Order: sequence, then C-alpha cells, then structure tokens
Amino acid sequence: MWATAVGVARVRALETARENALFRDPLAKAFAAAGGLWPSSPPLPDDEAARRRWLGVAFSIVIRTKFLDELLQEASASGVRQVVLLGAGMDSRAFRMDWPEGTRLFEVDTAVPLDFKASVLRQERAVARCERITVPVDLREDWPGALSAAGHDPAEPTAWIAEGLLIYLREDAVELLLARIGAQSAPGSRMGLTLGSRGVIERFGADAEPGSAASMWVSEMPDDPVAWLAGHGWDADTHTLRERAAAYGRPINTPPRHEERPGGLISAVRR
Repeated sequence: MWATAVGVARVRALETARENALFRDPLAKAFAAAGGLWPSSPPLPDDEAARRRWLGVAFSIVIRTKFLDELLQEASASGVRQVVLLGAGMDSRAFRMDWPEGTRLFEVDTAVPLDFKASVLRQERAVARCERITVPVDLREDWPGALSAAGHDPAEPTAWIAEGLLIYLREDAVELLLARIGAQSAPGSRMGLTLGSRGVIERFGADAEPGSAASMWVSEMPDDPVAWLAGHGWDADTHTLRERAAAYGRPINTPPRHEERPGGLISAVRR
C-alpha cells in the first residue's frame, strides 16, 4: 500500500508544478523520487480507455486533496486543535499547511510507509508547522489504543481524515473503523472521507492490472451516505467530484454519470 501512497505523491507533485495549482506540496516530488516515480514514471497505458481511467483517478486525487485541505482549514477555524490522518501515507499537510498554535497532528499508518517517509523528511530537512506525532500501527489492530498512548485526547474535538482509504476496506472493516472513530470523537469533531462512488469498481477495477491500486478496491459508498453516517452519530454533507471540480475552476466537460450522485466526498460534524 505504501507504493500506492508514493503514486499519490507523484500526482500531487505534478499538480504542484502547474501554474494554477489548487495546492502546493513541496515534498511530493521528493516522496515520488525516493519511490522511483520521479522524474521518470511508468508510461500511460496505450489503450485509450485505460488511459482515460488513469487520468480520471489522478484528477480525483487532486480534487479530493483540495477538498480535504479546506475541511481542515474550516476545522481549525472552528477551534479544533487535534488532527488524525488515518492511513497517512505520504501526506505532508503537517508541513505544507498553516496551523494554529497548539495544533497536534497524528499520522496513523504502518511502520513501513512511516519509516520511508521519515527518511525522505530527514533528507529534505523538513520542519513541521505543528506538533506532528507518528503512530505506527495497522488499522486492523488496536489503533485507538495506540493513538491514545501517543497523546490523543478523545474529550477534545478532533478532525479525522480518511483519504483514499475506505475503498480498500470491506464493509465490515469500514463499519468497525467508523465505530472506533466515533468512540474517540467529542461533540464538534469533524471528519473528512473519500468514498468509492457507485460503479467505480466496475469501471476501474474490472480489468485493473494485478497489484495495481484499482485491483485492490473492494467497497463503494452506501446508497445513502448521509443516513449511514447519521446512524454513526455524524451530520454529513456529500459532494460530487464534479461539483467540487467546478467550484475549484476545473470543470469536468464530459456528461455526468447517474452514479455520480450521491457524492463520494464527505464532510461531517459529530453531534
């Protein structure tokens, strides 16, 4: 999975190089280079349909990154001073975003990506803009216990981010993750999720290369994500990629698909 995280970093590096970038991630290129995906990288597929699918995934990564950046900025403005990145991968928000004084950001992931990341951060002499705490633990294990031991305070509001994560988890694992997040969330906590939209596995995963990210996708969003999250104690809003892309000045020009609603970009507040 850490190789997938490096691939995401490459997409963020390409976006950072754009003149009208939706965000700037100065560390993304270093992560991609250390993982062998910069400056060269695997060529785009020759098959036109496969090429369009790859570009679609890359586009979605850019839009979801901007969406979750905004969610975290809003959470900080509301007074939230704890942030937890679940399956943090090569996320560099601790280094590239401005954080209010007193913010503590926890990166939860397994040891392999965190160790890889640490080596790149040392090489780049990167300095976090908040208190950054890494929590090396598998999300299939007792990660709430490890998070608590690292200093997370469930009595204080938290901003939770699960970016590009839930699509890799089966339904029972997603339910357990949400239950665990809820048990650690004080009222006023925020949560940002990305969910696989309806039909995404059929479109992207059916003929995916073995070992590729899409070949490991196993779950899509519920039919009614707002009601689903309400059952977990969250007031949620859903957003489609198309809606957010248009708002960010990157409109999608192809006709909308029926399964694009409801949207797979979720912002939620703990009741």
